[in-house]
Amino acid sequence: MSRPLFKPLRHLPFWIALWALAVMGVIVVCLIPPPPLPSLPENGDKAEHFIAYFLLSASAVQLFRRGRALLAVALALVAMGVCIELAQGALTDTRSADPFDALANTIGVAIGLATAFTPLRDLLLRLQPRHKVS
Repeated sequence: MSRPLFKPLRHLPFWIALWALAVMGVIVVCLIPPPPLPSLPENGDKAEHFIAYFLLSASAVQLFRRGRALLAVALALVAMGVCIELAQGALTDTRSADPFDALANTIGVAIGLATAFTPLRDLLLRLQPRHKVS
């Protein structure tokens, strides 16, 4: 018998949908024309890339059990970051591919995944209300 892929969270479909929306949000935000924002310091966007992928990866740690499933999700997030960079260069006129953005994404995924080895790995489980035993 194989282990379930997900942790035993209450309202699991909600949490999975929220995470999937976050993934889709990152994809959309990275491919639409950038909004007019104040200028960032040179390479300041790398922090944005790191934070976005850290949050996606650390959120996956909250949903998925440790093991192959979590590793597969982390690898998929890295691939997503690389593919988005390639798409920015090939499919958009307002953005350009930057390998350092892909590197910032990858580092964010790795550090987010590292939360699986800390007490934070089950934060969402611990925040669930406990059932009273009668």
